[in-house]
This record gives sequence, C-alpha cells and structure tokens, in this order.
Amino acid sequence: MAFDSVTLRVLIAELRPLLLGLRVDKVTQPEKDEARLHLRGPGCSCRLLLNAGAGAAAARLHLTEQAKKNPQPAPMFCMILRKYLEGARITDLRQGQNWERVAILSLENYDERGDLHPYTLYLEIMGKHSNLILVDSQSGLILDGLRRYTHLVSHYREVLPGRPYIFPPAQDKADGALNAESFAERVLAGGADRLVREALLQEFCGVSPELAREICLRAGLDADAAADSLGLVDYRRLHREYENFFAAEPPAAEACVYYEKAGSPLPLAFSFAPYAQYASLSAVRQPSLNAALETYYLERERFRNMEATRGSLRKAARDQMEKLLRKRDIYEKSLARAEENLISRRWGELLTAYIHLLTPGAAEAVLADYNEPGAPERAIALDPRLSGAQNAQRYFRQYGKARSALNTNRPLLENVLTEIDYLQTLQLSVDQAATPEELREVYLELTDQGFIAGKQAAERGKTAKGANRPGTAAAKPAKRAKKTEPATRPHTYLSATGNAIIVGRNNKQNDRMTWKQAQPRDMWLHVKGIPGSHVVIPLAEGQEFPDDRTLLDGAALAVYFSQARGSSHVPVDYTHVRQIKKPGGARPGMVVYEQNWSLFITPAEDDLKRLLAAEVI
Repeated sequence: MAFDSVTLRVLIAELRPLLLGLRVDKVTQPEKDEARLHLRGPGCSCRLLLNAGAGAAAARLHLTEQAKKNPQPAPMFCMILRKYLEGARITDLRQGQNWERVAILSLENYDERGDLHPYTLYLEIMGKHSNLILVDSQSGLILDGLRRYTHLVSHYREVLPGRPYIFPPAQDKADGALNAESFAERVLAGGADRLVREALLQEFCGVSPELAREICLRAGLDADAAADSLGLVDYRRLHREYENFFAAEPPAAEACVYYEKAGSPLPLAFSFAPYAQYASLSAVRQPSLNAALETYYLERERFRNMEATRGSLRKAARDQMEKLLRKRDIYEKSLARAEENLISRRWGELLTAYIHLLTPGAAEAVLADYNEPGAPERAIALDPRLSGAQNAQRYFRQYGKARSALNTNRPLLENVLTEIDYLQTLQLSVDQAATPEELREVYLELTDQGFIAGKQAAERGKTAKGANRPGTAAAKPAKRAKKTEPATRPHTYLSATGNAIIVGRNNKQNDRMTWKQAQPRDMWLHVKGIPGSHVVIPLAEGQEFPDDRTLLDGAALAVYFSQARGSSHVPVDYTHVRQIKKPGGARPGMVVYEQNWSLFITPAEDDLKRLLAAEVI
C-alpha cells in the first residue's frame, strides 16, 4: 500500500505526543536513503526512522526497534545531521499544508554561542523524488539534503546548501473542504466517461490509488464505475466516505497488516484501518499504525534478504551440480568405451587361434568365431604393419586398458552419483528453508562439505597448507573455542486425528530429529529413492503403528517436502526408527534401511492445506 497523505496524517497524530520533548542522542545513517534519530527522554528511548528511498524501501517515517550498523566512515549527510541535531530537542511534528506528503520535524539546539537555535527537518515523500532536507529555520536556508540537485535537474527549485528551502510544487487539486455539490462537480470535471476512482485520484489532494478504490468500495460502488453511471444518492454516499477520511480530526487508527494467507512470510499491504479491498487477504491487527509500519517493512526486508540469500545458495549448488554432471558424463562415456573394448579380448584370442591363417600385410582377417553357436564369421581389423602375433597382442592390450578403465571409473562414477544425490538434498533444503536460520544451516553444510568456499573451508586450507610445508614441525594446532550456533527446530504438524508429525527441512534437522530426538519405536517415513525430508510420527510406549489417518497425513507431508511435490502415485517408505542405519562416513541426512513397508499416495490439495495450516508454532 502507498504511504499516502491520510496515512501520514494518522501516523503524525500518533507519534507527535510520543516525540515532543525528546532529545536527539545520536544520529546514524545505516542505509544510503535512510537516517535514524536515536531519541532519549525521561524514562524512554527510541529510534525514529526517516527513509527517503523509492521502490521496495519506500519513503516513510516511523519508530523502529531494529538496530542497524552504521557505516564507517559515516556519510557526509549523516555528519551534517550530527553537527546540528545531536543534543537537539524535538518541539513539533506536523504535516505539510494541502495534504502534502511532507513530514516536518522541528527541533531546537544550542549553537556555538550557546543560544537556542531552531532547525527543521523536512521528509518529502514523493516516490523517486523523495528527499530528507535539513533547514536553518531562522534564515530558511538549506543546510544540506540527502539528495542534492540543481536547476539542471529541477527548474522549480534547487536543493543545495545555502539555497532557500522551497516546498514541493503544489498540485492543482481540490482539498477536503468541499460540499457534496462541489464534490460531484469535481468528479465530473474530467469527463463523464472517466472512472470514479481515477477522478478521485486526479482531482483531490491526498488521494492514493488504494484510497480511491477504498472510498468507492465503502460507498457501495464498483471501483471501476464510470462517473456518469452514478446517481445523486451515489454521489452523496461517495462524498460521505470521502469526508470520513478527510475530516478535521484524523480517523482513529485500527491498523492491520495483510498477508496472502495465514503464516505467509511476505506481507502484501498495511492500512491504518481495516480496508474493504483487502477482505480476501489474511489480516493481522496491530496495536498501532507505527507497529503496522514496523512489521510491514521489517518483514518485507527480511523476506527480500532471505530470497537474496536463497538465490545465492541456489546458484552455488547449481554450479556444483553442473560440475558433477559434467564429471558423470565423462565417466559414463569412458565406461561405455571400455565396455565396447572388452570385445578386444575375443579378437585377440581368435587371432592367436588362427595365426597360421593370417596373411602378412593384410588389413582385415575374416575368421570363424568358435565362441558363438554355428561359428559365425567375424571381420577383424588388422594393422598391416604388424605381424599376426603383434596384432593379437594389440587387441589384448586394448582389453587390458578397458578392464583398467572399468575398475578405475566405476568407483568414481558411483562416488559422483552419490554426490549428485546428496547435492539434490541440499538444493531441496535451500528451497524448503522457511527462516534465515534454516538458510544459514544449509550454507554451513554446503561450506563444511566443501561445495562452496567459506570461512570454514579457508581455515581448513590454511591448516593443511601449514601441515604440509617442508621443514615445519608437526605441532598440534592451538584449540580454539568453537562457536556453536543455535540449532533450528524441525517443523511439527498435527494430523486430522490430532497426532504430531515432525518434518525436517534440511539435512541437519533430519539428522538431529532421526538420531537424537526420535525414539526407536517411532515411525519414520521418506519418499522412496527421491531427495526429501525425514518425517517422524512419535508413537506411545507399546504402540506399533499410528492410526491410518495419521500415517496417510505423514506420507502426504513426506511427498510435499520432497522433489516429488505435485506428483501422483508417489511411493513412500515407512519403518520404525530402530531399523534406520547411517553408513560410516555418510553425508548428513543420508541413511539406509532394509526392512520397511511402502504405500503409494497422491496427496489431496485439501489435505495438504489442512496440514500446513495446522503447523505448531
């Protein structure tokens, strides 16, 4: 949702009593387009975020509890703010005139002579033209701006130190003080066939696309209705709803953050009051508009960072997979050639048996193959420069090379295939990670297993390099305190009968769940022969199997959290945890088992929705 004028008005009414009288303790600029005032007062401290960005990091202001590291050295604009505002006291917070999206923060601070001096910080929320400007209130001159620009960029005004501050140009739009007749005339001013929501957006100050649509919906009108399709009663309802938003007193905040569905990590919108246009979304009520803004932008930033990390890990795993696939192709082609050359032993034996029949200098010998029924004739290529015995020896050498290639490349191919299977589980773990902590676990596993370079791999390389250096003593390396990161928990869901089903989302979770948390009697499930999550159904003492509904729900989750998601008739193996074994030296998450049962399942969409909604948080 846009940070529109009405939202800014409600937010300022909410923040003003909290901020008046607080002093600026510290100023930071953790992002290019974002400054933060660290405020203190009697018994309270807070951070006021002032963002002049565009796009995903939309321009806004609100209090935040998120701490961010300030870059060193601090940016120039941050140094200017520190010079004039550190120690200053906030005297006012208000909105610009004519419903402008300009937040005006007034402050007082002592100058070099010890006199109180007023300053004003203007946050202009204007999309890609947003800016944060510090002004000397006495002279009206700009001290500095987050973005500087001259008349080459804007013919209307310059934002440069020493230039007078000029408000952004006013728009030729009507304000909120209109009666019903004037309101209707303004809606119709642009033509009778213009959509009502477009008329609201183009003719009235402070109206955003979302607010225009909301006014129409609250008035009981189609948001895509044309202006000439409305009657007198419709215009009165439309005007009443417009006045509710633009009344002298700002509407009371009943803030909400909206998600596509409950539990979604990405918020789609926020509003200071429940909006009819978001009725189909999952709404989470917030204690204040400030809390809604904090939640909305923090969770969106968290989601963007997660997806960026996920993309990096996907690329790293994909690059490694491409290398392994190239190795697999090389080994498979080498084995195929070796298999073809195994026939050389037979040609050598035939040449040895019929050596008395070979003609010197011949390029080919046609001999009866006594190894086959009926002794069919075989045409065997010869090197005319060699004798019959030498040609036979040549074929025996080809056979020996083929045998050697088979003995060498078969284990290498098996190893590469094992690595491919394991890397597929890591790729699945990257896709299934639901939190930054789970992504971090996958990153550490990729690093520990040597698939990507990282701090752990670099330190192992240094140790190995030092150990192999000639002339160095084999001294024991100094023990360092190993930094342990908190382990993430597997995800728990409830079956239709209320029983717990535990699902690991990555190999480390799978190992902890299977080997440390599960009991030998518990039921263990996994999709047959396909990378996927370990699923455990805890069983009570003396219970041999779960009920059928729980078993089917567990199998459905095993399919959903595997590469077979979306497939039908998927085989799922299930057995008791006591039957699971981990081979020596096996990669994380890799297990073997011999005794198991199998079932084929096509998970129903309704069952999956029910299970995913029943996750135990």
